Amino acid sequence: MARIELEHRKTWFVRMVEWSSRRMYRKVPDPAKVALHNRRVLVSTMLLEGSAARWNKLDPTLKALAVMMPSAQIGCSWCMDFGYWEFHHQGVDPAKLRDVPGWRDSDVYTDLERAVMEYAEAMTVTPPTVTDEQVERLRQDLTDEQLVELTALVSLENFRSRSNAALGLTSQGFKEFCELRPAT
Repeated sequence: MARIELEHRKTWFVRMVEWSSRRMYRKVPDPAKVALHNRRVLVSTMLLEGSAARWNKLDPTLKALAVMMPSAQIGCSWCMDFGYWEFHHQGVDPAKLRDVPGWRDSDVYTDLERAVMEYAEAMTVTPPTVTDEQVERLRQDLTDEQLVELTALVSLENFRSRSNAALGLTSQGFKEFCELRPAT
């Protein structure tokens, strides 16, 4: 249950944010509803998210794992739900998305994907436990440009997941738009 009110007086600004959110996501994401309480936070977050959406040096599957790992580790069900929806629509293998919480026991990942998840996990713990060896392992397959993008994605997801978890946001049902349903 959200720890802050998700309903707002229907000002022109609120209506505009809700309209654009429904166009992009079919519904208004709860983090946007929360951010509507502080317009500067909302606008800054929208600018950051819009910019990050255009980062394109990493393979979509590596991006997905860099984002989903911190979500799973922090326990942000909202982020896991939305991340599944987002990356499913980008063509990432659903098995790889589903297996993130138990990645160590899954056989769906490549060595590089495992190295990305190990790095994301090490970045997410407090204090971070990233080692020189982990970075060197990633540099075998990634350019410096890709490694910087990977690191920024993990950091950004830590911001999202920790904020959403702290405010009590939970799964909003985005994943249901991805699952195949039997014909009726």
